Amino acid sequence: MHIEIEAKLRVDSLKKVARRLKARDAKFLRGAVHTDTYFDDAKKSLRKSDSALRIRRQVMDQGKPRHPGVITFKGPRRKGRFKQRQEIQFGISDADIAEMFLAAVGYKKALVYQKKRQVWRLGGCEVALDELPLLGTFVEIEGPSEKKIADVQKKLGLEDLPHIHQSYAALMQKQIRRRGRKSSKVFF
Repeated sequence: MHIEIEAKLRVDSLKKVARRLKARDAKFLRGAVHTDTYFDDAKKSLRKSDSALRIRRQVMDQGKPRHPGVITFKGPRRKGRFKQRQEIQFGISDADIAEMFLAAVGYKKALVYQKKRQVWRLGGCEVALDELPLLGTFVEIEGPSEKKIADVQKKLGLEDLPHIHQSYAALMQKQIRRRGRKSSKVFF
């Protein structure tokens, strides 16, 4: 079972963080726009159990899809300094067919949003620079241990920022409700 361990931090400027990454010889891996579609059943069982079921479509900076899609299940958060949760994901050959399958077994679209992401590698961790409509800019540092993540956070001068334990989906749903939006689709 894979456990995702990450720190999510709200930042004022992704450019500043990118400059710090370059100064520390971090390796740029890829840039992409993600379209994330979250699903739940009629009783909102996944949301109530702090779990998530998502199909992600990715278009790379060069305009080509990285792959047709990825299905991800994220289990409830575990206690700890950093956000930790079970994560199961696998590639799919047809995201539209996967959506039809989920609908056939009782899952409906609950939320769809886009995110611009740049991914870097530093200190054994992946560092994602994320921009989301309605939410702003964030850095996610995902790694094999809390220590490695804390080390990278410190290298980037972000050690004083509070960790955000909520998922982007939860933050997005809160913003949609706060703004009184009717649509659960949020795009750039």
